[in-house]
Amino acid sequence: MTRTTSLTALFLAIAGVFAVNAWVMPLPGMGWARSGDGSETATEARGGAGGGGSGGGRRGGRGGDNGPAPVAVAPVSIADVPVYLRAVGTAKAQATVTVRAQVEGKLIKVHFKEGQDVKRGDLLAEIDPITYRAQLDQALAKRKLTQVQLDNAEADLERVTKVGPGVVTQKSVDTQRALVAQYEAQLKSDAAAVANAEAVLGYTRITSPIDGRTGQRLVDEGNLIRSADAGIVTIAQIRPISVQFTMPQQQLSDVNAAMTRGPVAVEALASDDRTAIDSGALMFIDNQIDQTTGTVRMKADLPNEQLQLWPGQFANVRVLIDTLKQAVTVPTAAVQRGPSGTFVYVVANEGAPTVKMRRVLVAQQTEAVAVIREGLAAKEQVVTSGFARLKDGGAVSISATAPATGPEGPGGEAGAAKTADPAKTSSGPAATEGDGQPKRGERRRRAEGDGRSGQRATSTVVQ
Repeated sequence: MTRTTSLTALFLAIAGVFAVNAWVMPLPGMGWARSGDGSETATEARGGAGGGGSGGGRRGGRGGDNGPAPVAVAPVSIADVPVYLRAVGTAKAQATVTVRAQVEGKLIKVHFKEGQDVKRGDLLAEIDPITYRAQLDQALAKRKLTQVQLDNAEADLERVTKVGPGVVTQKSVDTQRALVAQYEAQLKSDAAAVANAEAVLGYTRITSPIDGRTGQRLVDEGNLIRSADAGIVTIAQIRPISVQFTMPQQQLSDVNAAMTRGPVAVEALASDDRTAIDSGALMFIDNQIDQTTGTVRMKADLPNEQLQLWPGQFANVRVLIDTLKQAVTVPTAAVQRGPSGTFVYVVANEGAPTVKMRRVLVAQQTEAVAVIREGLAAKEQVVTSGFARLKDGGAVSISATAPATGPEGPGGEAGAAKTADPAKTSSGPAATEGDGQPKRGERRRRAEGDGRSGQRATSTVVQ
C-alpha cells in the first residue's frame, strides 16, 4: 500500500512539472496570444509564425483592393504609319572577282595588302617581264625588216614602170607588183605580232578589274604562277552592296503594286530588329516563284557607306509598301483581347478618373504601335498597364502618362510607360531595412497586432 501511494505521488509530481513547462513555453507549432484581460496564452500557429497574423495580413490586403487601381495611360495619337513587309536576307557583294595571272612567270612584287580598298586599274602585282620584253623586241625587229624590204620592192616597181614599153616585159612588172603586195601583208602581220607581244608584256602587270576590297593573299612573292592556278587574290565590291531575300507569294501582289507607284524603299535592320542601319531600293524581283517553298526571290541595293553590312551576313530587312495617312494609333500594350474581340480601357472623368471598356477594330499591329480602324478618337487616353484590377466603370489612379505614340512607338522610342517606384509603397521607405524586410520595431508591432487579430481564430492549448 505504501509503495502504491509513493508511485502515485511520483506520477502526480511529474504531471505537474509537464503542466508548468507547457504553461511557461508553448509547444512546437504554438504561439503566444494576448487575451482580453491582458494575459498571454499559447496559440496554435498557422502557416509559419503567427497564423492569426497571416489572416490579419490577408484581410488587410483585401481591404486595400477597395481603393482606385493604379494604372499607366497613354494618349491616342494621329500619325502617318508606314506599312512594312519583313524578311530575312543575306548580304552579297555586287561583284566578286578572283584575280589570276594571264601569263606564266615568277611573281616578283605584290603591291597590295590584305583587306585593302582598291580602285579599278590599281596595280596589284608584277610578274617577271624579261622573257616577254624580249619577245616584243623580236617582233619589233621583224616588223622593221619587213618595212625595209617593202620600201626596196616599191622602189624597184617604180623603176620598172618608168621604162618604156618593150624594154621590160609585162611579166617582170607583174612580179614586182606581187612582191610589193607580199611585203605589205607581211608588214601587217608583223604589226599584229608587235601588238600581241605588247599585250603579253602588259599582262605581267596585274591590275584591279573593279573597285572593291581585297581578301586574303593566295600566293606570295617568288612563286612561279600560271593562269590555271587558284589565283592571287579575290576582290569583292561591298560599296554598294546587295541584299537578297525571299517573300511569300501571298505578298508579291503588294510589292508589285508598290513598285508601280515608284521606287520601293528597303531597310536593313540592326540586331535589335528596330534600328535601320542602311536603306536602299528594291532592284530585282525574280520572274518565277519557287514551287518548293512558295516564295519569290528579291534583291535590293544599299549604299553601305558605313560598312554595316558584309558579304555573307544575315540581315533582317523590311520593305516599305505603303503609308497610312493620319491613322489613329495607340501603344500595342493598350490593346486587350477577350471573348468578344479586341478592346481597350478608355479613361473618363478626369476629376475622379474611371475607365470604360470599349471595343475597337485593329487595322494592323506591331510590337510597339497598334493602328485602330474604329472605336477611338484623338485626345482620348487609354490604359497601358495595371489591368489586373480593372473593370468597366471602375475607379483608377493615374501613376504615369506615356508620351504620344509615333510610328516607331511612344515618343518614337521603345515606348515603355513609366511606373511607380516599387520601393515607395504604402508602408513607406522608412518601414524597411536594407534587405527589404521590416525593421525590428515594425516587426514587433506587426507581431502584436497579428496576435490580437488572430486570437479568435486560434485554439487555446492551456486553460
